[in-house]
Amino acid sequence: MQTHGYGLADRTASEPIPLRAGVVMTTTSTRFTDRVVLITGGGSGLGRAAAVRLAQEGAKLALVDISEQGLAATVDVLPEGTESITVLADVSKEVDVDAYVARTLEAFGRIDGFFNNAGIEGRQNLTEDFTADEFDKVVAINLRGVFLGLEKVLKVMREQGSGMVVNTASVGGITAIGNQSGYAAAKHGVVGLTRNSAIEYGRFGIRINAIAPGAIWTPMVENSMKQLDPENPRKAAEEFIQVNPTKRYGEADEIASVVAFLLSDDASYVNATVLPIDGGQSIKY
Repeated sequence: MQTHGYGLADRTASEPIPLRAGVVMTTTSTRFTDRVVLITGGGSGLGRAAAVRLAQEGAKLALVDISEQGLAATVDVLPEGTESITVLADVSKEVDVDAYVARTLEAFGRIDGFFNNAGIEGRQNLTEDFTADEFDKVVAINLRGVFLGLEKVLKVMREQGSGMVVNTASVGGITAIGNQSGYAAAKHGVVGLTRNSAIEYGRFGIRINAIAPGAIWTPMVENSMKQLDPENPRKAAEEFIQVNPTKRYGEADEIASVVAFLLSDDASYVNATVLPIDGGQSIKY
């Protein structure tokens, strides 16, 4: 797999971000031939990387995002011949969730995999300064949006008698990082939803897992560094990653390969799992 510009394209030698050195992930797998995968947050970052990976493996894609420009950019980097649709939606609004599920079924007739991924970070500051409005906004996207997606898609999968779900949690949902009240609350909630739903739906042939990404160099993390040090976000990025045992940031395609595994039959006995993908950083928090 090639890396397709997840906020990395403008890096130069004068802007050193610790990343992999010269590694390009590739795949010749056809695990997802004729399978339909629905991806929220498909217009950037992890959602875009997962879309590319799954398309390389033969998937038909329903891409959901709040950004029309982001969706178009994702479609532009999909392998030639990929069958895909795009749906503009705010995942915190039930009517929009109903719409993206309906559009997927209208186009493809089924949903085999669901990458329930859309999310935002919100501000980074002390709890007393976070504000209730900001808390509500972050929880609406990151937790309510995940719940609504599960509510609608699981009904489809139960009627099918099969399906795989991967929710995007975070290392911030399995440990404490600080200065992220809304994000922490929402991502801990995603972990709980994942485990609860997994034990409910296993008997229907449905597996539900979550990923817990750490410091993955995406536009969201880039924005975090700008919040930490508006004057010198590159310095903030280099200092932030020093706690990581690998001394580098992860990249979006490193998440995408794990998402593809969890949505595939290769993970047929993996259920109710919350998998950190963080270079070991959560062990050190």
